[in-house]
Amino acid sequence: MRKPVVKGVDQKENLHERSKHRDPYDFEALIKSVPELDKYVFLNAYGNYSIDFKNRDAVKTLNRSLLHFFYGVELWDIPQGYLCPPIPGRADYIHYLADLLKDLKYSICAANTVKILDIGTGANCIYPLIGHKEYRWDFVGSETDHLATRSAKNIIEANALGKVISIRKQSSVDNIFQGVIHKGEKFDATMCNPPFHESLHESLAGTERKWRNLGKDKNLSELNFGGKNSELWCEGGELRFVTQMIRESAVFATSVSWFTSLISKKERLPVYYDELKKVKASDIRTIPMAQGQKESRILAWTFRS
Repeated sequence: MRKPVVKGVDQKENLHERSKHRDPYDFEALIKSVPELDKYVFLNAYGNYSIDFKNRDAVKTLNRSLLHFFYGVELWDIPQGYLCPPIPGRADYIHYLADLLKDLKYSICAANTVKILDIGTGANCIYPLIGHKEYRWDFVGSETDHLATRSAKNIIEANALGKVISIRKQSSVDNIFQGVIHKGEKFDATMCNPPFHESLHESLAGTERKWRNLGKDKNLSELNFGGKNSELWCEGGELRFVTQMIRESAVFATSVSWFTSLISKKERLPVYYDELKKVKASDIRTIPMAQGQKESRILAWTFRS
């Protein structure tokens, strides 16, 4: 029997105040939730229980246990090679989006009153799973990758969430909202974790740096398990993707209350602000986020008064 982690020790205070992940992982409880996690947990040099974050199977099993324990997701899996995102950071985006909607006089706890569009939901379907559990929001997820689309649909079907979460295949890699938002359809907000890198080489180099920081060398050809191409890079990278999103959002100004996206590099914000002025956004907000040493931010804009 493992000794449970003491609550409140090394609390992750930079996470959102409503986050379920501010305390260290209670591996005793997580293992009870998903017993398979037990074989990956060990006592590290600091006397704390942990997993080997270089081990893809360990990370995926940890994610499955977090989703089951905190969000009631009974069945969750992703195909080999697809992005396995950190749950605390994904949950934070949901909580900050809830704050944004609350500012618009929404009741963020009211069931079935908020509809969110998740651009590039991925094979993992993380944002819809957490958003529906935390706030009872309805979700539409869009995806260009065929296998990722099938995986997300499988997760939804396995957890009987088909009435509140749906996935739409985006047939055009050149469009973001066009072809996904139906005529006359209304969304309270859109959210997006855009592909950050500008090329496959840049994506592989970034992944290689992460591996080396974890103390493990990998060949570039072996680095595809941390996200498929469409999840990590596109031509022009985040700059082109978000710029296209801003320009296209003007066409759907009356269909969406708030457009939002994660932004990896704050140095690019002035470019986005200029684009938003060009399309005459009525309100622009930048919401800071932090998970550990990593800092990011959410860019949000609306065309409504």
